[in-house]
Order: sequence, then structure tokens, then C-alpha cells
Amino acid sequence: MRRGSFQAGTVDYAAVGATQAPDLMGYPPKGTTPAEASWRLGSGESRFVTSSESLLGWGAQRGAGLQVSDVRPASGPMYSGVGFDADGNAVQPSRLDDEQRFDADGVPFAGAGTTVHLRGRVGGMRADAELRVISVVDEPRRVGFSLGTVGGSVVSGEESFLLEWRDDDEVWFTVRAFDKPTGLLYRVWRPLVRRRRRALFQGYLQAMSPMYATGS
Repeated sequence: MRRGSFQAGTVDYAAVGATQAPDLMGYPPKGTTPAEASWRLGSGESRFVTSSESLLGWGAQRGAGLQVSDVRPASGPMYSGVGFDADGNAVQPSRLDDEQRFDADGVPFAGAGTTVHLRGRVGGMRADAELRVISVVDEPRRVGFSLGTVGGSVVSGEESFLLEWRDDDEVWFTVRAFDKPTGLLYRVWRPLVRRRRRALFQGYLQAMSPMYATGS
């Protein structure tokens, strides 16, 4: 089992790690809008491994139409702060001493403490923000990471992405999030937050689902 969490540095919200809370949908951080969705991607080890490589290589974000740039791994030793178990409970993780991994284009994979810039359009509106990977899970049957906003986004909050290869051999992809509007238009018209979230979730599904990839 490998886990890691970002503990140093600054994100622009207080409830770091709240996407791991089992009761997120019922008791989200104050002033935020929670969201959660799960999709079955297929079954078997091959599907899990392929999906894991895509996810850690920013496949969900790229497939949702976002440009991934300025990916900067954390400097110095990998962070080893608080991690989370399958029930969202805080645990002390093992250190992540593995070498940094890269995709085919030389872009670093998601790792605890990594900072990334995302640009594009979400729901027809501009997206441009810096985010930081605050936690990573890399286990034999569970892989994922959490992203928190650092600055520049029209919303403030966190997203978590998790792949599970379950005991029944099925592979599931789950995204959880909470957002609070910071941009003027989003503060004035809060339904835009939900619209933005729906568009992102649909983009992540299309990015990760083999159904969309094959056009079937």
C-alpha cells in the first residue's frame, strides 16, 4: 500500500480532506455545495490498471477538455502526512519513496504536493486555476487522488477521484467534490456552481469510460 497527503503550503479553503468524509453529501463544509457520482467502467484487472494509469496521468482532466500545464511535483522528500482509509478515517500513511512517474509526454503523474494549472472551458464558461494534489492513494485495488484549489478559480474547494477494483471484479470510478463560489458571477447566480459541477462530472465520465472511448 502507498499513500501520501499534502500537508505543507496553502490552499484557499479550510476543510482539507473533506471529500473523504462518508457524510459529505449530508454535512458538507459550511457554505459549499457537495456533489458525488459513481460510474462502472468495466471489470477485471486489465481495466483497473489501464484506468489507473490514465487517472494518475491527468486523463480525467484532459478528457474533460481542460489543458494541464505547469505540473510541478513537490520539492524535497515526498509528503507523508495524514492519509485516509476506505471509510474516510484519517490514518498515518507509509512514506512514498518511489521515484516520480511520468506519462508518455514527460508530464509528472499526480503525486502528493504536486501543483498543476488547469485551463479550458466548463459549461461554456472559462476555467483557469491553480490546484494542488493534497492526497494520493495507490493500492492494489484502490487508486486515486484529491485536488484542492490554490487560487484563481471561480470556485473554492476540493475534488477527489477514486478507482476501485471491487471484490466482484467490477471497476468503479467515483468523483466527490465540494465547491463555494468565489467569482462574482458565481456568487450572484449560485446555480452556476451546480451547472459547472454537472459539466465537469460528465467530462470526467467521458474521459474515463471505455463506452465513450469506443463510441459504443
